[in-house]
Amino acid sequence: MSLTSSMSRLSVRQRLTLAVALLASLVLVAVGATLYVLESGRIDRQIADDLARQTSQFRSLQAKDPVTSKPITSADLLLRTFLERNLPDQNEQFYGFPATGSPIVQGKTDTLLQESADFRVLVNDLKTSGGTRTLHLGRHEYRVAVQPISEGTATSAFVVTHDVGASRHDLRELMFTYALLAALSVILIAGLASWIAGRLLSPVRRLRDTARAISDDDLSRRLEVTGHDDLSDLQRTFNAMLDRLESASVTQRQLLDDAGHELRTPLTVLRGQLEVLDPQDPEDVLATRTLLLDEIDRMSRLVGDLLTLAKARRPDFVEPQPTEVETLTHGLLDRARALDDRSWLLDGVARGNWLLDGQRITQAVLQLADNAVRHTSRGDEIGIGSRHHQGMLEFWVRDTGSGVDPAIRVDMFERFARADHTDQGFGLGLSIVRAIAEAHGGEVVLDDNDSDSGATFRLRIPSEVRW
Repeated sequence: MSLTSSMSRLSVRQRLTLAVALLASLVLVAVGATLYVLESGRIDRQIADDLARQTSQFRSLQAKDPVTSKPITSADLLLRTFLERNLPDQNEQFYGFPATGSPIVQGKTDTLLQESADFRVLVNDLKTSGGTRTLHLGRHEYRVAVQPISEGTATSAFVVTHDVGASRHDLRELMFTYALLAALSVILIAGLASWIAGRLLSPVRRLRDTARAISDDDLSRRLEVTGHDDLSDLQRTFNAMLDRLESASVTQRQLLDDAGHELRTPLTVLRGQLEVLDPQDPEDVLATRTLLLDEIDRMSRLVGDLLTLAKARRPDFVEPQPTEVETLTHGLLDRARALDDRSWLLDGVARGNWLLDGQRITQAVLQLADNAVRHTSRGDEIGIGSRHHQGMLEFWVRDTGSGVDPAIRVDMFERFARADHTDQGFGLGLSIVRAIAEAHGGEVVLDDNDSDSGATFRLRIPSEVRW
């Protein structure tokens, strides 16, 4: 089984705990290794300094005896005098190798070193030139410094040895203690990491439980958000997703309800006309055909409007792009002139680039213009314009028609709201305009003028989208 598949079987909490424990272990190992290297280097430097100091003191005694204030010329006397007056440091030994005879030893007896032939060979190698070498005897390591003494043709040697392994014994004990404390620390850190991970992941568990409890018929459940961290943002995002799902579900049900409600009448008309149709009467067939095509056109328009409203809650309903407002305004007037014979006027033009969906704005303004045409007569005045006002970009359509009845002002932007029973539309036009405005973060409003002096509708887009 691969490591990846093994890790995938663990929970997020377990993986976080394992990752923290592994990271802590790596850090502690790195700290321990660094400590060992630095301390070993310090011990090596201290040993080298001690060996250099002992040989320097030996040379000083050779040059001048502090008791007699004269140099000592006899090698044997020099070795005996130094060994009698000086004691080696811990883990050190002094050796005097005379030209003839057995060596003299000062310090704690080290049988392994004294009985080693390699040790004697090393001393003989350095007896002429002097210097310092490392000697390995089994698992033991020694540093050996040799100071030669020449007396005529005979050569003696002063030797200082240091047991490196013994000097590092305390370091090994320290590292063993450090390893135990590090292991306990990793266990403690893993426990704390597991507890903290459990606390941090509790919002995720609540999110999971909420997701499991949600059904198609109940999308009203929400998570309670109290924090301000990334997981709280995740919960807010999840709640926002539920809002969109609930909105989409409501929109879907509303679309089905609206379609079923509004299509029932034209379908009934179609069925009734087909039931009374006389296939043998050409005139009846032609009249029925004209009526059916008209009803089909009305149903197609209704379906198109309903689909537009259904898309209004989707994030891609509008696709804002930098748009030159002046060019867009002139284009709105040019398109509106084709609706019907009215006195079309350009009231004003705003300048600058704004981030908006020009096609949707055109759709909304032309819908308002179409409403103005249906509530005015030939020769009446209809004005279209745009301006910057109070930090907003406004597009408006005004007319000198019959105005809006105050009784329907409150509900006129709702679906299927009609100005009166003579209105041949479906009552979806202003709903579409409002959906486009809200998709841009704005609104559509009706000016508070007298109902018999025409109407002015304004599409207002906030300044946050300005470039």
